[in-house]
Amino acid sequence: MAVENLVAVGATPSDSRLSHGMGGDVKCWSRTVEISASATEASTYDFGYVPADARILGSSTYSVDDCSTETSSTMDLGFFIVDGNMSASDDDALNDGIVLGTAATKQPLVKNIANYGKRAWQLVNGQTTNPKGQLLVRGTIKDAAISNVGGTFTVELFFVLP
Repeated sequence: MAVENLVAVGATPSDSRLSHGMGGDVKCWSRTVEISASATEASTYDFGYVPADARILGSSTYSVDDCSTETSSTMDLGFFIVDGNMSASDDDALNDGIVLGTAATKQPLVKNIANYGKRAWQLVNGQTTNPKGQLLVRGTIKDAAISNVGGTFTVELFFVLP
């Protein structure tokens, strides 16, 4: 056993009393799409924009209600840089392998808890600097087409601006 005296990641001694560097006004948006029964693999769903330097909070969620119960359809959720440099985008920056055949579920939007509180641009694979501007949150159907019924998919994104 050992005594530990830790400060949360991202904190500096000068701000350790002020929410460990995460203080600020929380912003949020909630967006819903209706996925049709005829949606195919590679179909995309644009949910909304978030500033590239926004810190994505762990309270962000996605909800799916009974899409494609007879297939192995999955969705990835990622960030797309909207300045035309789509090569710097990441289609699974937030989450991947979301099973669309799950009935009425609500799960954390950010798959890896180590990424809670990171700036949006830091979640984009290969991005080493802030691209500035806005990032588009997009869902992409992977693995298989929807085969029998469509369903509802909702993203609730909570973030703090610096």
